[in-house]
Amino acid sequence: MHWIDPAYLPETTGAVDRFLINSHGDADGLLLKDGKEVHFPSHMSEAVLATVKTGDAVKVRGLRPRGVDMVVAVSIQAGDRPSIVDNGPPRKEGPHKGHDHKEDKHIKPQTHKRTDVEGVVTHVLHGPKGEKRGALLEDGIIVRMPAHAAESLHENLAPGRKLAARGAELSNDLGTVVDAHEIGVSLAALHPVEPKKHAQAA
Repeated sequence: MHWIDPAYLPETTGAVDRFLINSHGDADGLLLKDGKEVHFPSHMSEAVLATVKTGDAVKVRGLRPRGVDMVVAVSIQAGDRPSIVDNGPPRKEGPHKGHDHKEDKHIKPQTHKRTDVEGVVTHVLHGPKGEKRGALLEDGIIVRMPAHAAESLHENLAPGRKLAARGAELSNDLGTVVDAHEIGVSLAALHPVEPKKHAQAA
């Protein structure tokens, strides 16, 4: 959201409880101690990790999707340090332009394996438009899934509900995330995460 001036956006304050990571292991959000979710694009990961630490008091300016207790950050400031502003993804020269997903130097090498997880949801996690995209479990594991798969769980994807998943587990010094290939309310009731169906042209 590099086209938005953060000075004109509402400010949210709080202390950082933990970082949130996506299925690639990149930081793409914060969970504040009051439970509010802060989302930021993964191209901000390196700058955020270089400046923000767990426990820091932060000021976040951003947009608030309707009906969701979250902020999509345009700028983040920790203490009196310089603000980190979303200036858009870096440009990459050559035929393969776009964001460079090489390993963030602030994240230790990560490992991945196939795994099953099951637990109680403490927080539902969202994408940049406020759509449900996963959950944080009581044991600290993050389960990520496409928005259409999250919708298939209906009211079962909510705090206090049980969630089970089978998929690719990735761990680094920010935590553990499972990219779900199967989901359900228990390991005995899993169903595959199907590819999103695109509308057929009339």
